[in-house]
Amino acid sequence: MSVIKQCLVSHTLLLITMLVAPFSVLAEESKFNMPRGVTEISEEVYDIHMLVFYICCVIGIAVFAVMFYSLLKHRKSVGAVPSQFHDNTAVEIIWTLVPTLILVLIAVPATKTLLKIEVDREADMSIKVTGWQWKWQYEYLDEDISFFSNLSEASNQARQRASGIDPSTVENYLLDVDNPVVIPVNTRVRFLVTSADVIHSWWVPALGWKQDAIPGFINTAWTEVKEPGIYRGQCAELCGKDHGYMPVVLEAKSQADYAEWVKEQQRKQEEAMLASGRDWSMDELMSRGEKIYTANCAACHQANGEGIGMFPALKGSPVATQGSVEEHTKLVLNGLNAMPAFGAQLNDADIAAIVTYERNAWGNDVGDMIQPSAVKALR
Repeated sequence: MSVIKQCLVSHTLLLITMLVAPFSVLAEESKFNMPRGVTEISEEVYDIHMLVFYICCVIGIAVFAVMFYSLLKHRKSVGAVPSQFHDNTAVEIIWTLVPTLILVLIAVPATKTLLKIEVDREADMSIKVTGWQWKWQYEYLDEDISFFSNLSEASNQARQRASGIDPSTVENYLLDVDNPVVIPVNTRVRFLVTSADVIHSWWVPALGWKQDAIPGFINTAWTEVKEPGIYRGQCAELCGKDHGYMPVVLEAKSQADYAEWVKEQQRKQEEAMLASGRDWSMDELMSRGEKIYTANCAACHQANGEGIGMFPALKGSPVATQGSVEEHTKLVLNGLNAMPAFGAQLNDADIAAIVTYERNAWGNDVGDMIQPSAVKALR
């Protein structure tokens, strides 16, 4: 087969793909195309995306059509003699004006949507989103509610080295959390996004935008979800070792269900305050400590306490078996080197539980424990 025939075959296949692509993309939207989303902004973004896509298809079809025509009409076998010509002012004006008009056609709706994304005034409620390595903190500024959102326990266990768990058996693997951020439907919600350590990026595709979380800065964005549902996303900025294990889950509830959720969260926070004010038994601290450790420490030190890479083992470590419980607690509270300070992330009861667990799990068996009141005194 000649080179020209090979080119014709390959380019014909490419042209067919371009002609069929728009229809296959629409038919398999969830698989091959960006989602339409569940907000007004996301729908506008989707429409702009499809506008640009179809413009590219038209341009591609036109270019290949001219190329095919030229290959067939001016081939050597039919005696075509190449013309000799140089500068053509009309052609140069056309190929300058046409792309400019296309860019303007795209820029006008895109600019309108970008401006709409940036206008976050007249919000009905505000949520502060703080990125941590590697979790999200949500603070409801109007409701006095604050909590952390970690990778779900099922995903966290499955992703551990030599866990023996097939990730395909875990529902929403790496895309599920223990505490989703919850908002009411038909409510304009403003998000104030920042970071406590490195640059993260809060991203839920169904909302139609993503926002960088930068230490020392607060970036704003807003959304208004129309229908109840659960919408999943991820951190979209490479932020360190566990970047891939930092999902975002947003749940939109009806106004009535959201009001009930607010009451439940406020009740939990009151219980947490009461828990930090009483003494716990060893069994209570160990049970609670295992859950807190799995959610916050297993990523670096492994579930079995043996550590990984630059992160030291806690099993049999001098900190957990030889040092005082007070020094151990100060380390957890204040952090050291690559280890973050958990004093700002966990309450007194949680710190007491995790320190007690680390000193008595995996065969450490030190036998001592620390109470929330003692943790409070060490802060």
